[in-house]
Amino acid sequence: MSVQTLYTAATGMQAMETKLDVIANNLANVNTTGFKKGRANFEDLFYRHEAMPGANPANGGQAATGTSIGLGTRVSSIQTNFQQGAFEQTGNRYDVAIQGEGFFQVQDAASGTNLYTRSGNFSVNSQGQLVLGSATAGRVVQPQITIPPNVLDVAIQADGNVLVRLPGQEQAQSVGQLQLSTFLNPEGLLKLGENLYQETSASGNATLDNPGNTGLGVLQQGALEASNVEPVQELIDLITTQRSFELNSQAVQAGDQVLQQITNLRRF
Repeated sequence: MSVQTLYTAATGMQAMETKLDVIANNLANVNTTGFKKGRANFEDLFYRHEAMPGANPANGGQAATGTSIGLGTRVSSIQTNFQQGAFEQTGNRYDVAIQGEGFFQVQDAASGTNLYTRSGNFSVNSQGQLVLGSATAGRVVQPQITIPPNVLDVAIQADGNVLVRLPGQEQAQSVGQLQLSTFLNPEGLLKLGENLYQETSASGNATLDNPGNTGLGVLQQGALEASNVEPVQELIDLITTQRSFELNSQAVQAGDQVLQQITNLRRF
């Protein structure tokens, strides 16, 4: 049925458009700190069953197979790949990368809710609080850590202990403890942009602990986690997706040509 061909092929074109959007977003964030790439998954749609499997045909016996015609495809989900990204050495004393599992927890000043990020590009605000570096909002790291004024040196250890050395002091003193949050299902986190995630019922509640404990990752000062997007793989996916879109458009053209032939039958 040529009319059905048009609608079925159109679902494939729409699905490929969505996959192209996902690939474009991955490539656009190839240099975004802590970015995790997405992947579009597909599922087939309903089937038109002209003969059910196991039905008894008119001539007796039992049919081994049925006759089912698919009606297309759609995007079933877009999953996030939380694979570890490469480390970029910056030398900045407030840059911190997570080696392993976990998210930094920050508090949104507007709503007061806790948000989560893999981006450890921290800075210090006017009150000396450690905040997530942003030009629009100073989201305070939780638990709060305050850096004293005139500090000479800051050391963030692998277990999250923050040490500072002040003028006139030979020994460094601890001013706080960085902690990491984990989720039973991190793919269920809500993406908010600005390298931030929000807890949902799908992700489960956050579990907060010190780095290195209960399977959590450890911290590395003076480094940032780069995006885990692989440009070569994305370009290959881009090419195959474009070809899939073209194949579906060819199916639309074929269906249109069959309809045209049917329309011209009355001329003979």
